[in-house]
Amino acid sequence: MTLSSPYDFLSVQEADFDVAHEYAQLRDHNSQDGAIVFFSGLVRDFNQGSDVTGLFLEHYPAMTEKALAGIITQAKQRWPLSRVRLIHRVGQLQLAEQIVFVGVSSSHREAAFEACHFIMDYLKKQAPFWKKETTRQGPRWVETLKKDEEALHKWQQDDPKHS
Repeated sequence: MTLSSPYDFLSVQEADFDVAHEYAQLRDHNSQDGAIVFFSGLVRDFNQGSDVTGLFLEHYPAMTEKALAGIITQAKQRWPLSRVRLIHRVGQLQLAEQIVFVGVSSSHREAAFEACHFIMDYLKKQAPFWKKETTRQGPRWVETLKKDEEALHKWQQDDPKHS
């Protein structure tokens, strides 16, 4: 998988990540950017009306990495981003563990905020991950929510390629 910049980073991994390290990678030797925006998602103890006790994420490695690289490429085509860092964990995760890190740097804050939001919306709907929650009622596969579909549709309406 090839990213357009040596400063971009993509990883699908079982291991946890260090938010401070990822932020430093966006900032180090980067005097041209005035904005860094990042998001870190966590396993929470509820979803869709049920208590959650854990989360298992499955994926097909080559397919997943290609899809995530495509999301990064789309974001960099839409906004003037200098750096993008995307980490998504797989495997068994416990409550309050980190799932995802999305970080971007840009010369302007609006671009950084929008691009980070865009990447997360695309991850929720178009990244090939399959999530199985452990609940008190037993395991269940997580289905896409209508709000995630609507969020993706909003970005597609703004994209001339989807008009």
